[in-house]
Amino acid sequence: VQLQASGGGLLQPGGSLRLSCATSGVTFRDHAVGWFRQAPGKEREGVACISRNGGSVAHYADSVQGRFTISRDNAKNTASLRMDRLKPEDTAVYYCAIDRTVFYHCSLDTGSYEKWGQGTQVTVSS
Repeated sequence: VQLQASGGGLLQPGGSLRLSCATSGVTFRDHAVGWFRQAPGKEREGVACISRNGGSVAHYADSVQGRFTISRDNAKNTASLRMDRLKPEDTAVYYCAIDRTVFYHCSLDTGSYEKWGQGTQVTVSS
């Protein structure tokens, strides 16, 4: 099982970025997907998640609601996180993870996810 997060970078406040999470070795549609982030000196926190199969359910952290959008493409075994109106406080290493244990919803709790990818750095600075 492999998860590969990519798309991070350095950008100015107000900018946009799209992160991608490519998976292999799993039946991707059978897994909920979560995006998490960890800033220096802080605990890892849930940012967004999307339910398995068609992804009819999505949840967002209050801090990103209305600015971030999670999506999935089961045909390509990938998930994406579109991030708009980025702020300096969004600076962190971003991780994707998958969870097979939930069926009709998804969780922002790190403990719910059994497989994790390596992170991709997002830095928002003027």
